[in-house]
Amino acid sequence: MSPVQEEGPRALLAGASRRWVRLLPWALAFVLCVALLPTTIQVLSVDYGLHGGIASALAVAQAAPLLLAVVHPLRAWCVIFAADVAGALALRTVDFEERLLWPFPPMEIVGYIGLCLALGLRERRRTLLLVWLATAGANVGLGFVAPHGTSAKNLLLTILGGVALLLAVALRERYEVQRRLAEQETISEAERERRTLLEERTRIARELHDVVAHHMSVITVQADTAAYRLDGLPADVQEEFTSIAATARESLGEMRRLLGVLRNEEAHGELMPQPGLTRIGQLVEATVRAGMPVEFTPCDADVPEAVGLSAYRIVQEALANVVRHAPGAPTQVSVWDSVSADGARLNVLVVNGPPPEPPAAPLEEGGTGHGLVGMRERARLAGGTLDAGPLPDGGFRVAAQLPLTDKESL
Repeated sequence: MSPVQEEGPRALLAGASRRWVRLLPWALAFVLCVALLPTTIQVLSVDYGLHGGIASALAVAQAAPLLLAVVHPLRAWCVIFAADVAGALALRTVDFEERLLWPFPPMEIVGYIGLCLALGLRERRRTLLLVWLATAGANVGLGFVAPHGTSAKNLLLTILGGVALLLAVALRERYEVQRRLAEQETISEAERERRTLLEERTRIARELHDVVAHHMSVITVQADTAAYRLDGLPADVQEEFTSIAATARESLGEMRRLLGVLRNEEAHGELMPQPGLTRIGQLVEATVRAGMPVEFTPCDADVPEAVGLSAYRIVQEALANVVRHAPGAPTQVSVWDSVSADGARLNVLVVNGPPPEPPAAPLEEGGTGHGLVGMRERARLAGGTLDAGPLPDGGFRVAAQLPLTDKESL
């Protein structure tokens, strides 16, 4: 594989959304370079009387790096600053009129202001302060060797350069504030959409609770009052109605606890403990009372609450699938703990054979097929795995392995 290449410095305003703004620094640098190059040669050679070759070399060194300033303003400043100081010393060797500006002629000041704007848009404040101090130091130092004495106009480069740096910094910080505000607005919009989605899910959960709770309550009342409404019910039938009522009440309780979690962060759910390994036996007994031949091999191991809850839900969904898809099929539920090279694990196995006879019609219409997905998700959240699939004899097998130790803590 080839090494990853680091992205080079970007041009000034390269992140702007509009194309003309991105091209603006290049256009300004090109105009300054084209305008200042012949002007500098003309002024230095004709007005100041500097040798033409020296004037040309200084003009190139002072104007051409302005194109470099679009991408590397600090490097361009080093070249132009050195060229400006060298130009001032070169002008010290010729006799020019007192009215002419020294140590930095007007065209050098114009180019330097453009360079300071580029520096202010790119460099840190500490770097800009050092640039200004270097400019002021050179300006003051050259004032001691001024050919016609010092005056306020000799400090124009320092004053105007400082103003340009402050203006560029202000523009850059204003842009940064606007960019951060735009980012915050984007984040806030995403949070509003997420909150709206959560509120909609909560509303649907409440509506689902209202619908299901009504029907479950009717079932509970009918089962509880069957012994009083119907005369001569056998004892086993009365026990069956009692079991139906108890199952309906338990389902209502679990649904209300789940709804309490979905409501909001301020709403506290019921403090009833979640089901675990100890409740699997009751789950199997309820299934047996429903007419399913189920054998259960319990496990007395002390497991974490999350693992116990996952095991309970996996067995609950597996038995529900047997009732729906293979009514009357002999079923074996086994839960045991084991230790291997990978650590301690809780094993959950639910195996059912084929039903005694195919059901005349499915017990549920339009199944969602989310049962296996939900069991796999339960196992994954506990850090384990789940294997489920049909058997050659027409039965079905669900096997889950849930870790009892955190591998990261070993």
